[in-house]
Amino acid sequence: MQIPSGTVAVVAASAAGALSGLSLLVVSARQRGGRRRQAHQLLAAGAGLATAGLLVGAIGMIAVAGHWDEHQSHRTGLATLVAVPMAVAGLLLCAGLLRLPGVAETGAAALRLVLDGLVVAAALWFVGWILLVEPTRLLGAATPASCAAIMLSAVTAVTAVGLTFMIGGYSARPRRGLAGAGLGVSVTAGGGLGLATGICQAGPVPAMAGAATLGAGLLLVAYASRRTDATGGPERDVIRQASGYAFLPMLAMVVSAAYHLGRGGVFTAPGVVAGSVEGFALVAGQYFALRDVRGYASRLAEREAHFRELAHTDPLTGLANRRGLLRVLHNEAGPDNPCVLLGLDLDGFKHVNDMRGHDVGDAVLVEVGQRLRGNLRPGDLAARLGGDEFAVLMWGRPPEAQRVAERLLGVLGRPYERPEGRIFLSVSIGLAGDPDCPDVESLLRHADLALRYAKQRGKNRVERYDVAYDQLLRRRTTVEHELRGAIGRDELRLVFQPVVAVPSVRPVGAEALLRWHHHELGNVGPDEFIPLAEECGMIAELGAWVLHQACHQLSRWLADGHDVWVSVNVSPRELHAPEYVNRVAEALRAHRVPPQRLVLEVTEHAVATDLDELIRRLGALRMTGVRIALDDFGAGYSSLGQLRRLPIDILKIDHSLVTEPEPATAVTPDGRPFAPMVDVVMRLGHQLGLEVIAEGVTNPTELSAVVDAGCRFGQGQLFGWGVPAEHLEAMLEAASSPAARPVPVPRPDATPGTGPTSAARGDRDRHPSPARGDRDRQERPGVDRLGADRPGGDRPGADRAAQDVGSVDSSREMRQA
Repeated sequence: MQIPSGTVAVVAASAAGALSGLSLLVVSARQRGGRRRQAHQLLAAGAGLATAGLLVGAIGMIAVAGHWDEHQSHRTGLATLVAVPMAVAGLLLCAGLLRLPGVAETGAAALRLVLDGLVVAAALWFVGWILLVEPTRLLGAATPASCAAIMLSAVTAVTAVGLTFMIGGYSARPRRGLAGAGLGVSVTAGGGLGLATGICQAGPVPAMAGAATLGAGLLLVAYASRRTDATGGPERDVIRQASGYAFLPMLAMVVSAAYHLGRGGVFTAPGVVAGSVEGFALVAGQYFALRDVRGYASRLAEREAHFRELAHTDPLTGLANRRGLLRVLHNEAGPDNPCVLLGLDLDGFKHVNDMRGHDVGDAVLVEVGQRLRGNLRPGDLAARLGGDEFAVLMWGRPPEAQRVAERLLGVLGRPYERPEGRIFLSVSIGLAGDPDCPDVESLLRHADLALRYAKQRGKNRVERYDVAYDQLLRRRTTVEHELRGAIGRDELRLVFQPVVAVPSVRPVGAEALLRWHHHELGNVGPDEFIPLAEECGMIAELGAWVLHQACHQLSRWLADGHDVWVSVNVSPRELHAPEYVNRVAEALRAHRVPPQRLVLEVTEHAVATDLDELIRRLGALRMTGVRIALDDFGAGYSSLGQLRRLPIDILKIDHSLVTEPEPATAVTPDGRPFAPMVDVVMRLGHQLGLEVIAEGVTNPTELSAVVDAGCRFGQGQLFGWGVPAEHLEAMLEAASSPAARPVPVPRPDATPGTGPTSAARGDRDRHPSPARGDRDRQERPGVDRLGADRPGGDRPGADRAAQDVGSVDSSREMRQA
């Protein structure tokens, strides 16, 4: 047989392509490190052996070109020399593929991939064998004879194809580079099969085609492997192993076997070996898959347990969280295993976060957790419920838990040493015992209630749950709920406590006080519902209602010709609301009330807040023309310096400076009661240009004392409680009637003919002594007397902290209501 022309050129081109691919792989291996370098080294070694096999086959083929048909034995040996290095090269190239990034991250994954590739390869071999042997003989006379070189090359080729199929289908994305490298390995193995087949039997043309294919395959491997550097990903999910790759090869083998048997064929050794390899690979693959699934299930159970523990553990302190506490309570608490729950809350912890930062606050919380763990009995459980709130679950009876709680007060109250400085905190503890709680939810609720009352009663203490707490909470909840609809149900009303001129006891004004009568709760005191209104945000709505109702009644009295003013209490929240000034001005316009007839009362406790902001707010109110009164003076925080700055018009002396025993123990030389504190306040008020009203006057002795101190106006039980508007109107009518006469001031030691006469006291009331305030009032038209217009001069003002707008006169009035 003659060698076709151009054989040398084809062989040279094939060799050049193979050498180029080898060179690229060698350079690539030197440029990379670690796992990638190992992969490229294996690919370069396989490419070297394949190139060597190509060169041996090409040189041998050219050597026997003149005597091709006469040297069959030489060609068979030459084919074996080509097939053996090609088989080893195929193994090295496949190993290099498995080491590329994104194919198999572990040895177990690589083994599973090889087994899966063997399943596909055995199926390809079996189907190919069925098509080539009797009785099918698909190639007819061109069917290769039995040749070891051809058999070895075919095994290498189908193995490469099977592995390439698995890598291309199941490797991590992106797969383009890996699929290209696998295709190059398969093409190289196919080229080796073509070269060995051509040399052994088929002739020079198939051999040259195989050589060209081999060279092209090596170039493809070199090019594609360089594009796998960016490929990477996690190990293939074991759940994806049970896929169609195993079903389709088995189906192909079964169909082929049935066809072969149907045509009368028999199974020889190659077919039996292929079936055996297929079965072994499937069984081994299933074994490893089962082992992987078991390992996966075990890891999943471990992770589930870990995450379940995390779900029941506070990540900051390492203590149990609320879920963990509830789990233990539900699982272990019962009648035979009594328990006590302590609720703990750090007093003042918010200031630590605000002043030192949240990092320092977290460090303090961690130390609190450590102190709790170190001071509990074995079996007790400490938990962090959230923020600065903790809980301790103890097994036993309340008396023992009480002792532990008392010890924790000292343990948690010790200073917390931080690099930034010492931090001092206290703790409030609420205790609830098992006998009081029918279920877990009740135990938690009772501990929380006890903790709330511990904080309300001064903090840094232990409070044990009492059933009265529930009653108070239910009452509080009911009052808060019903209060929201009180205005709509017309349950609120105003009463007016008269302010009188002394000693004539003639009413000149009134303080509007809010009252609530509920159809089921009865009379609810302002000391109960006003703080609730402050907390739940209803104080602005109540205050607006009181303001309008007071202005409405005042307008009616003024229309009837009564010379009177009305005062309304203002809460701090209302006072600091941006819209409050406009709300007051609108109420005055709506009811056509002269501004000087309305007095807004703020308590002395409001001075403890931001003084500058308070001055701005009160100044804006005074610009509307209303007057400002500082209520409960002498019981709060205002200093003389602050009093001078406040834009106020009236001082209302607190009842504690007026009532006994102080006036009773101070007596003038002539035997009359004398109130030195009232006298001091009177002198101070007059020096500052302020009018003064004495609150809480309850008996004639106190009245005599405040009159002798120079006070012109009084308010209190002696002159009347808060009364409906019509009753006060009757008092105004009686005071303005022609028959009305001034009432003398009774004295404990008064005798006929001694002491000032009624006429004299009435004259003193009608003609007050001029003070600096009187001179100030002369500069403001329409401002004459407290009973008629505006008292005092232009003074700066205060706020009210403990009362609601129109709520109560004072804390004494609250007790009397």
